[in-house]
Amino acid sequence: MNTTLDFSYQALPMRVVMGIGALDRLADEIDHAGLKHVIVLCSPEQRALAETVAGRIGARAADIHPHARMHVPAESAAEARRRAAEVNADGCVAVGGGSAIGLGKIVALQHGLPVIAVPTTYAGSEMTPVWGLTENGVKRTGRDPRVLPISVLYDPALTVTLPTAASVTSGMNAIAHAVEALYAPDASPIIDLMAEEGVRALAAALPDIVVDGTDLDARARAQYGTWLCGACLGATTMSLHHKLCHALGGTLDLPHAQTHTVVLPHALAYNQDAAPKAVTSLGRALGSGADPAAYLWGLAGRLGAPRSLRELGMAENDIDRIVQIVLANPYANPREVTAEGLSRLLRAAWSGQPPAS
Repeated sequence: MNTTLDFSYQALPMRVVMGIGALDRLADEIDHAGLKHVIVLCSPEQRALAETVAGRIGARAADIHPHARMHVPAESAAEARRRAAEVNADGCVAVGGGSAIGLGKIVALQHGLPVIAVPTTYAGSEMTPVWGLTENGVKRTGRDPRVLPISVLYDPALTVTLPTAASVTSGMNAIAHAVEALYAPDASPIIDLMAEEGVRALAAALPDIVVDGTDLDARARAQYGTWLCGACLGATTMSLHHKLCHALGGTLDLPHAQTHTVVLPHALAYNQDAAPKAVTSLGRALGSGADPAAYLWGLAGRLGAPRSLRELGMAENDIDRIVQIVLANPYANPREVTAEGLSRLLRAAWSGQPPAS
């Protein structure tokens, strides 16, 4: 019998606890993993929550390390590794967004400590074996199964204090993971299903969160979408969108989620003609028809998100430098990446113009 199905799919060992009050099960998850003394990692802004977490797990908490930073600078990672060794930690609990979870991943990679993630944003990093480390202004990324958290606790109650603006950009960041998974060279029907459902869930939840940030149902639906979108990123190859954001973040220290939000419609518009199946899937998920890039740009505007790299602090004369960095080590992409095309894309994203193919 002839069939058009021809693909490979590697399932990742994901243990997920989801629901209101999931944090109450953290001690059980630590015990389930066979850990005795964990270091709690967070950013300075999340110290109060980290103290709450440490209180919940009692003597299992070896220390709180509230020094996670965006893009995981190498010196920050070295400091966390030293502190984990000093307190004889046998694992990490990363509490917060991509900065804390990213730091936990580097500790796992370089120090061998397993990570339990308690996300408070919609970044989705907790569902991937992807790590990132910034040294000398250059952000390197890689994949290693050792950095995949051994357990993830999604508690929507922990996200109600996430400001509306941060909720929106964090959710758009997660949507970007699924968008690129739909046209990745190693995409599969399984990933297509997860990506489409993840985009649908997040795109529907974010407007409800903007209306009422305490809406736990909307917060839970956003976490569900984040789980799916993050899992898509973990199972596929990243393309132009993520390469651009890595270059912008690592080189210019632009804010992570906001950068993804601005770049996403432009990178998608660049690739749409070369990725018709992805466009069809996104059209169903968003109800956008044949131009999901324009829809996402409009959605960002309706939700009050930034739509230009200029407002994030990028200078116009940085465009050529970013073009050269991206071209020096490009990621796989459905459309050929050229200097002219990249420059046009970045100028539109810098100035806040609508995306164009």
